[in-house]
Amino acid sequence: MAINLNHSEVPTRENRLGSITGYQGTIKDLVGQAACGSLRNKERCFSQASACSSGCAQGQLSRIVDAAVVNHGPVGCAADTVGGNTVNKWGQHIRGWEHKNIRLINTNMVEEDTVFGAVTKLREAVQEAYKRFKPKAIFITTSCVSGIIGEDIQSVIEELQAEIPVPIGSVNCEGFRSKIWATGFDAAFHAVLTTLVKPPVRKSNTVNVINFNGSARKQITEMLAQFALEPVFLLPYSSVEQLTRLSEAVATVSICGTLGSYIGNALEQEYGVPYVKTLQPHGLAGMNSWLRGLGAVIGKEAAVEKYIRQQEERIAPELAIIRSQLQGYKAVVGMGPSFGQNYIRTLRELGIDVIWGSTWHFDPQHDNGSCPASAQYLFAGEDNLPVSVADQQNFEVINLLNRLQPDLYVARHGGTTVWATKLGIPSIMINDEYTAYGYQGLIDFGYRIVDALTNRSLAKNLAARVKLPYTDWWLRQDSFAFLEEASQ
Repeated sequence: MAINLNHSEVPTRENRLGSITGYQGTIKDLVGQAACGSLRNKERCFSQASACSSGCAQGQLSRIVDAAVVNHGPVGCAADTVGGNTVNKWGQHIRGWEHKNIRLINTNMVEEDTVFGAVTKLREAVQEAYKRFKPKAIFITTSCVSGIIGEDIQSVIEELQAEIPVPIGSVNCEGFRSKIWATGFDAAFHAVLTTLVKPPVRKSNTVNVINFNGSARKQITEMLAQFALEPVFLLPYSSVEQLTRLSEAVATVSICGTLGSYIGNALEQEYGVPYVKTLQPHGLAGMNSWLRGLGAVIGKEAAVEKYIRQQEERIAPELAIIRSQLQGYKAVVGMGPSFGQNYIRTLRELGIDVIWGSTWHFDPQHDNGSCPASAQYLFAGEDNLPVSVADQQNFEVINLLNRLQPDLYVARHGGTTVWATKLGIPSIMINDEYTAYGYQGLIDFGYRIVDALTNRSLAKNLAARVKLPYTDWWLRQDSFAFLEEASQ
């Protein structure tokens, strides 16, 4: 499906890409079904709380340094901005910036607003956001409540544009529309593409780097400088001015295939900015693939190959030592699909036997119409890894870990690593998206795992003292007992 920037909202991942949140089987069966178009989602007759797409949308947009966000919903829908603000200050800290709060206003919709509507509140909130923050752009994010009652956001925007001299964009990220919270990333990028990005005036030497917090800015800047390129990190900590010129870049790369698919492919489709659709730059294979993909679109393949040889030779002795220390350990991975597939490969490069991969959803294709490179890589491997797909249903994860008893659990969401630790299983949370980034990152990640495996006292002591909320009955059941058959 071609990306349509003439529509006010982006279709959900379920409708646009055929993405699923329910599956249990093997990687070859999963990717094989995706390739032949027979993959169907399996619903659950029981599920626990999960995340919401509005959090992803607001997390990206509220950290554009000179923009503001108006969240049109009950005040509870803005609760996750507390966590978002904490992450924002961490990003400011690693940049040496002054700490400032994110610039977000919530309209505080109440019960009577669900009957009579709340466009007056929305109008006043946008006016207040402009008065208070003097932003260079304003984004209005929706909620389940404003979406269900059909608030006419677009009419409010058209009315306000006559008095507020900065772009105002709507972000349709109601949580009920999709079980896949990454749909919120797409909604945020759709708003940026339709509200801010302008056609190129001239081509530059910049590379759009789609990421979350940008902790590896120094390393990436130094690396790209060797190829006469400059990175522009987005969306967090970028400016409105930078976003208007995304179409002038020579290429777009992403630290996460799930995150970058929509905006990367949209920039390629609309403005001819090549999107590098390779593995993500975690571990050796990922970094080499990422660099070769970039080298191909900028015509510097020979320089890239020379850089790869130098880096591989540099880390080879230390990598061999780490591999010898980690050989034979077994791990389970639980993350979003792109990170999960890329970290399964990275852990194997370190000598660890990954015995299960659990991802929070699965995209049978990205917005270019092809199966993600990270899934294809695992599909082409010799073994047939057991995998499951769930929107972070912790009751399944805990049952699975209790049954498999791995030496290590590696996840990207703290909400699951804490349970593994309480089971007595050492766990590593990949909070920083640049963990295991590139050559030195692989070495650093290897030492972090060695530390986790050689000092198990935290997990051991917690397991001895904590009573789990799950009964022995559940822990004896099939981990996927509540997964129903796929509908035809």
